[in-house]
Amino acid sequence: MLWFFGISILLVVLFKWIPVPFTPLMITRAIEQKIDGQEMTCSHDWVPLEDISINLQKAVIASEDGNFLKHNGFDFKAMQKAFKNNNRGKKLKGGSTISQQTAKNVFLWQGRSYIRKGLEAYFTFLIEIVWGKERIMEVYLNSIEMGKGVYGAEAAAEHWYRTDAKNLTKIQAAGIAAILPNPRKYKATNSSSYIEKRKGKIVRVMNHVGKLEY
Repeated sequence: MLWFFGISILLVVLFKWIPVPFTPLMITRAIEQKIDGQEMTCSHDWVPLEDISINLQKAVIASEDGNFLKHNGFDFKAMQKAFKNNNRGKKLKGGSTISQQTAKNVFLWQGRSYIRKGLEAYFTFLIEIVWGKERIMEVYLNSIEMGKGVYGAEAAAEHWYRTDAKNLTKIQAAGIAAILPNPRKYKATNSSSYIEKRKGKIVRVMNHVGKLEY
């Protein structure tokens, strides 16, 4: 246990200052591609937060975590709502915050179990204290899956729109944010009617996302 706490805290401190080179999900996807006989692809280019359009920052808050700037890593109202919807048999949107998603993507494996959820809460607590909101957003936007074999804002901007992350427009940013629930199924361009509706809703909500002062 002492080794676990020591190593986990060391990793969190290191990743406050250095880019995250890869995530467990990237490794998992590469193995899946190999097993399926596909070419292993992983497009991932780390860029600092100041080189990522404010539009994308607002878009992911509007889409994934409206209270990101207010909570301390956990949105208990959203979690309660997700729990109630699940019990009612409704389609579960999920109550995970951007902080929780970042902790899961960087430090943990995919899947559902009480052990993984417990570790997710532990790492979420750590990164909220050690990293702060600005670094969490930077790591999140550089690490999450944004398409098949596409990870992070810079790679996604190039893949979907042939542009840089810092030049993403509102609608382009909304397009990327709209597919995050399942980026291997949905497309940010030439999208389905469902994704087009999500884009429109995200743009409207973005207009109400306040100034991002981390």
